[in-house]
Amino acid sequence: MTIHPVILCGGSGTRLWPLSRRSNPKQFVSLIGADTLYQSTAKRMCGDQFAPPMILTQSDFRFTVTEQLLSIDIDPGAVLIEPASRNTGPAILAAALTLAQTDPDALMLVVPSDHVLPDETAFHAAVERGVAAVAQGKLVTFGIKPTRPETGYGYLELTGEPDATGHAVDLRAFVEKPDRDRAQSMLDAGTFLWNAGIFLFAAKDIIAAFETHAPQLTAPITRAVDAAQPDLGFLRLDPDAWKQAEDISIDYAVMEKASNLAVVPFDGHWSDLGGWDAVMAAGDADENGVVTKGEATAIDCHNSLLRSESAAVELVGIGLEDIMVVAMPDAVLVADKNRAQDVKQAVTALKEKGASQAVQFPIDHRPWGWFESLVIGDRFQVKRIHVSPGAALSLQSHHHRSEHWIVVEGTAKVTIDDEVQLVTENQSVYIPVGSVHRMENPGKVPMVLIEVQTGAYLGEDDIIRYEDIYARGQGAKG
Repeated sequence: MTIHPVILCGGSGTRLWPLSRRSNPKQFVSLIGADTLYQSTAKRMCGDQFAPPMILTQSDFRFTVTEQLLSIDIDPGAVLIEPASRNTGPAILAAALTLAQTDPDALMLVVPSDHVLPDETAFHAAVERGVAAVAQGKLVTFGIKPTRPETGYGYLELTGEPDATGHAVDLRAFVEKPDRDRAQSMLDAGTFLWNAGIFLFAAKDIIAAFETHAPQLTAPITRAVDAAQPDLGFLRLDPDAWKQAEDISIDYAVMEKASNLAVVPFDGHWSDLGGWDAVMAAGDADENGVVTKGEATAIDCHNSLLRSESAAVELVGIGLEDIMVVAMPDAVLVADKNRAQDVKQAVTALKEKGASQAVQFPIDHRPWGWFESLVIGDRFQVKRIHVSPGAALSLQSHHHRSEHWIVVEGTAKVTIDDEVQLVTENQSVYIPVGSVHRMENPGKVPMVLIEVQTGAYLGEDDIIRYEDIYARGQGAKG
């Protein structure tokens, strides 16, 4: 039987600030290894038994999800655009209704996009055991065998202790994040597993469960799917219907109420990378328990994490113990390792003071490539702009700024009002305020230019689009 992966990747991951931010959340960055967590998730579900993955994401990430898969030679299936964040309940129901349009019996494997599961063979074996339970009409979730009295995870209470076969066991109850004493007692009992947030069921079965246990969701989500509009290969769920749906997780909406739940135990390594302490635990530590990444040097340090996320930033730690340091070009985190779960407080504090670093990543990814701000002044800004081969920015104008473009790599095809010209390396052009302009990369290698903006207002929302091959509409990103 074909399994349809459904990858949920609309979250923000504030506990991994400053690397994970709202504009570039953790699933799209390389935390462990060369691949992003999202790419690793997709690779985990490749093979003859799997269909192309269905993706659920936000509008800002719609090009990122496809580009990251195509870069590892995975062709995505349907990409559903959620008009607003409504948690996992509405997202999973939308996926089920979409699959059921062509195959009500479609087998759905729902996974987060930001977890670490390095043993693919063991994971596939667990999924196969889950398929057998789904054939009996079960809604299946996957539980991780706990290795410590963890207080940061929810738990699954089983009706009995798992046996050596690893086959599904009926679920007795969901347990919220416990205190340490309760976590230790559950670890000792042997009948509790960590809740991994991974699910397997037939589309028709989960739809029926929503109709029974969360009927308030079925009408608006059905309307959102039925009125969805194709958009450049994406499927935009209807925003008016979507906003009528309750913001609720699938656990609260269905799983805690259904009586036909089974849990497949998984005994392999798993992490949700829910904080820098988890990233540190997943890294390769030296003999002193120090994990480093990038241009980072540890001198007489112990049980610490040092990460430099920029080749231009040399990070040096001296005499550190139980400390986490993460250095970005525009922000640095220094925290006690035991306060990893409090990093989200930094995001809140930065938002309150109006710091852009709270949500905005220094590199801004767009469907044509990316840019980063190098210098920002009161009336000027300097950017580096990277345009992928064959890509083009929108035909646009600005009310408040003029721009100078200096090509430093490749060749740019530049339109300024009625004039079109090729600008090669070491050449430059000037775009006056109000001129209708566009840059394209007609070559087969990336094109890089330095942009100098001058004007009274330099915000990204000062863009009027006239033509755009990516159909983004108006606004900073469209």
